Amino acid sequence: MAAIAADDMAAARAALADGADPNRRIDFGATPLTAAVETQDAALVAMLLATGAKPDVADVDGTTPLGLACERGGAGVVAALLDAKADVRATRPDRAGPLAICARFGPADAVARMLKAGARVDSPDARGQTPLMWAASRGDVPVMAMLLDAGADANRVTKAGFTPLLFAITSGVPAAADALIAAGARTDVRGPEGASALQIALYQRNWPVAATLVARGANLVERDRNGYQPLHVAAAGGDVALVRALLGAGADAKGLTGPSRITWVTEANFGVAPPVPPPMTPLLVAALNGYAEAMAALVAGGADPRFVAADGTNVVLAAARGGSAAALARALDIAPGADVADTQGATPLHRLLAGGMTSELEPMLRLLAAGGARADRRDARGMTPAAIADGGLADVRTAFHAVFPTAPSRLAANP
Repeated sequence: MAAIAADDMAAARAALADGADPNRRIDFGATPLTAAVETQDAALVAMLLATGAKPDVADVDGTTPLGLACERGGAGVVAALLDAKADVRATRPDRAGPLAICARFGPADAVARMLKAGARVDSPDARGQTPLMWAASRGDVPVMAMLLDAGADANRVTKAGFTPLLFAITSGVPAAADALIAAGARTDVRGPEGASALQIALYQRNWPVAATLVARGANLVERDRNGYQPLHVAAAGGDVALVRALLGAGADAKGLTGPSRITWVTEANFGVAPPVPPPMTPLLVAALNGYAEAMAALVAGGADPRFVAADGTNVVLAAARGGSAAALARALDIAPGADVADTQGATPLHRLLAGGMTSELEPMLRLLAAGGARADRRDARGMTPAAIADGGLADVRTAFHAVFPTAPSRLAANP
């Protein structure tokens, strides 16, 4: 056993010649063959098989050498076990078989050999996940194609409500979702919490697949659990191509976010739920996240640059928190006013400084200064931008005073 763990072929061969049992049970019910699979040495595995090691002895967890080999992913080791006629239908206690495990972790040629050897193409594990779902979860298009050609069901549903398409979307590989759609996968499926395929694609930031689903007629007004419609999510992610695709498909550039369905759980004296944001347009969402190009696309698509949210936030105030000088410049261009205030008296300068140090803090300060922003204006709490800067990080103070060298201290009166 020590020789196998050390991947010492000569010593292992000598031990077997001296009568060592190739099927002796060791820790956790493993065998020397299991240990050899862990080394990922195909020659060592083949030697053990040739000298009498049984290929289908499972350990205490129910994992066979073939299942372990598929999990480790080494093509040579898997091939050696298949050459030894390892059982392709043996399953673990969770009913996951070698085909599913190889579809997720192993080489494509092993999947092809298992199918040829009689592995069941649609055999589900305890969660209802089929080999196609395992392959889709990593976006392995060649393996998915093999399974589909062998008759895998592109619309099978797990106990949790997932289909192969939803797994493909979460893989982040657009071609995987495209392959399933081409194979007849339904795009109107619903996942956990009733989320649509489009909402899941947006949540995963899988923008190309989201665009595909939009082109296929996905619902553009449905809200996710955050109260966002698809255009709001695309604006928050800054994907200009998707923003334009949504606008071209009829999404409302002036549509407002709705109430969130998320329930915040807090304890006494230990955290509070975040404030409920007012309804916002996609333009405000894009500005708040610092995406200048998305802002431009939204304005070109009919967004209202003069919109003001219930808390007084306009596009400039939103962009002041976006961390992007380009987005702030865009906001000032479409809605001039560097000293506008929200309902709490906070100006863009207040909001920018309250956000702490960012890589674009100084150029954003310069944009506001050029627009006439005042460093001595008090908000509803009596705080001035100068006071916020003085009470912040040293880097923030340095950047602020570089742009506002004559700014009054936090005690200065507001004229």
